[in-house]
This record gives sequence, C-alpha cells and structure tokens, in this order.
Amino acid sequence: MEMDSPSQSRPPHVVIFPLPLQGHINSMIKLAELLALAGFKLTFLNSHHNHERLIKFTNIVAYFKRYPGFELKTITDGLPLDHPRSGNWFLETYEEAIIMKIKQRFREMLMNSNPPVDCVIADGFSGFAIDVANELGIPIIGFRTSSPRSFWVYYSITDIIKAGELPIRGSEDMDRLITTVPGMETYLRCRDLPSFCRKSDIEDSTVQLIAKHGESFDQFSNALREEDKSCIPWPDKQPYRSVIYVSFGSITSTSRDQLFLFVVRPDSVIGKDGEGEDVVKELMEKSKDRGYIVDWAPQEVVLNHQAVGGFLTHSGWNSTLESIVAGVPMVCWPYFADQQVTSRVVSRVWKIGLDMKDVCDRKIVENMVNDVMVDRKEFVNSAIDMAKVINQCVSIGGSSSNNLDRLIEDIRMKRLKTTKRL
Repeated sequence: MEMDSPSQSRPPHVVIFPLPLQGHINSMIKLAELLALAGFKLTFLNSHHNHERLIKFTNIVAYFKRYPGFELKTITDGLPLDHPRSGNWFLETYEEAIIMKIKQRFREMLMNSNPPVDCVIADGFSGFAIDVANELGIPIIGFRTSSPRSFWVYYSITDIIKAGELPIRGSEDMDRLITTVPGMETYLRCRDLPSFCRKSDIEDSTVQLIAKHGESFDQFSNALREEDKSCIPWPDKQPYRSVIYVSFGSITSTSRDQLFLFVVRPDSVIGKDGEGEDVVKELMEKSKDRGYIVDWAPQEVVLNHQAVGGFLTHSGWNSTLESIVAGVPMVCWPYFADQQVTSRVVSRVWKIGLDMKDVCDRKIVENMVNDVMVDRKEFVNSAIDMAKVINQCVSIGGSSSNNLDRLIEDIRMKRLKTTKRL
C-alpha cells in the first residue's frame, strides 16, 4: 500500500495579505481565523506599523495561540515609522517606488517560506501581489473588502467614462442618474459615485489608478487603537433603543465647522496647533450630561447593546455589515471611496437607513436621527428583518456558509494540484 509523503499529508499553507488599513485588516483577519478553524496552516502578513499597534492594543498573540498553525509575520508598508498614516494617506503615497519596495519584500517572504506557500489571499487592490504570485507559480485569490455593489461600480468606471457620464461638468445636477452600471440604472446617481469621481479632470492620477485597479481604498478585537470599554456601562443605564451611536471609522477626518454632534479619534479633527484637541475637550464638557465620548469604542459590542437604536456612520463596509448583523438602522454620512455607493444602497435599496451625503447640517442631522430612531419605525423593522436574513446566511446550510465551504475545498484542491506538479 502506497503511503502519502509528508509533503502530501500536511495541511495547505495559506498566506493572507491585507492592505495596511484598519477596515481591510479587520475583515481579512476574520477570514484567516475561519481558514484556521478548517485546519489550514495560516500566515497573516501585516505591515510592521500595524502589527505593532495590534500587539499594543489587543490580545492578538494570545488569542491566535489556540490555532497551532497560525503565524503572524510582518512586512514594510514602504513608509517611515513616523508617518501619520491618516486621511487619504494610501492614495496620496501610492507610488511606484513604495510598491516596488513592498513587492520585493513580499517575493522574498514567499520564496523563503517553510513550509512552501500553497495559496495566497491578497487584498483586491494589491495588483503587485498577483504579479509576484504568478511569477512564482503560486495560486492567488483576490479578496475584496468592500461591498459587491461598490466593486461593481469600480469595475464599471471605464464604461461610465466611455459613455460620457464622467467627468462631472462643473455644478451640474448631482442627482443625474448613471445609466451604465448594469443592475443599478434606476437609483445610482452622480452623487453616489465613489468620491474620486468628483474630480473634473479625468486624467487625474487617482482616477487613473482606480480605473486601472478596480477599487479604492473599517468577539476578538483587532483594532489598531486602544478600545475604551468604559463606554459600555453608560448605555446600560439608558432606555431601550434610545441611544444613537456615532463613529466615523479609522481614517475619516472632518473640519472644525462640521464637528457638532460627534467625536471619534483624537486625530479626527482637522485644525492647527492643537485646535482639534481643544474642540474635542469642549464638546466632551458640553455633552457630558447627554452622552458619552471615547477615543475608540468596541464597536460590535456597542452596536449589539439593547439601548442602541441607531448608528450615525461613515458607511465603511465593516461598519455597515456590523450594523446590519446587529439590526441597527443607519444615518449615513460617507467620506470617500466605496462609502458613497454603500450609503445609497442602505437608503434606496435596503431601506434600513437614510443617506445624508452632501446635505449635512445641524438641522438635517437632527431630523434624520429622529426619523431613524423615533418617527419612522419601518427602518427599525427593516433592519431587524435584514439581520435575520444575514444570520441565516452565515448559519450552517446558509449561502455564505456554503460559499466558505466551497472556498476551503477549492484551496485544498489547489494544494493537491501543486503537490502533483512537484
């Protein structure tokens, strides 16, 4: 009887490589854990900077010790350690020299891996990872961390340009329908396109970058900032569904004039000479009897609290999914990239919230919060119904659960094919 060699019997070795941004790391580390549960050998490749933040603010090392085949490795993001990495830093610094530096380190890591890498799951924006994997003959899967609808819009940008629906011409009607994205012809407006589409010059480097790559650039905690759990006892004292939770993700920034209802990170307010910090302190003092403010919150815990009845959000895909799973309706104030598309879908298609893009002021915020939490109960009912559907999808036998099983089997088959070639 022929026995399997050690190389044939070992589990598949998968490398997961996210873009060095909170929202991308969040979803891809959850995928990594699911594959570890399937018995795979997992290497999670993070930037040096973000790895150090995870070590500082989370229990990631202790947590993943439960999976013997799980390994955390690091790679440069091409930037100096003192770079602020806030706002649109990735798009602003996405240069060939930086990418070549990351590309070379990634190639070296794959070539020197023991055991050999059987499959790479790379962020969908990392085209260089595809080049390296193909060069080395390693199967690679692209992981898109934004919503399917926003990906479809990105994929259609070239067609939108060819149809003359971009660029936007001056102060034209932003409610003009975009008719060249199949399946979205009846509700996708000019104002719902990704933020970079508002540039009047179609030759702009950002527009060209996205048209080329197809996408722009939010339990176990994997936050890159310290979570302040002192906020949890406060909603314990509040009535059922009476609290509006406000968070705008890990990189969103706002001007001083816009800061009237919310505070997120200490570096979220754009100002000079510490001006932003002063505004935050002032707001904390004035709202202490009616609210609770922290630098960073355990978002999934907060959203699932019975006192939370609404979420004022930037419409990042992680935040949107977490709100849907918790059955919490949203008021959407998108910042950039895929968030414009997602906020429109939340409001117009799913009807589980309101889209506040381009129209935000103090009165509109007040009205929309009242609509979502008090006056229009259909939002709450729709959000609860959608949460039930989502939870069915991820349960055993559900569509998402079945698709994960197919992915696991596909990776195993790739492993077998690679072994036979060797």
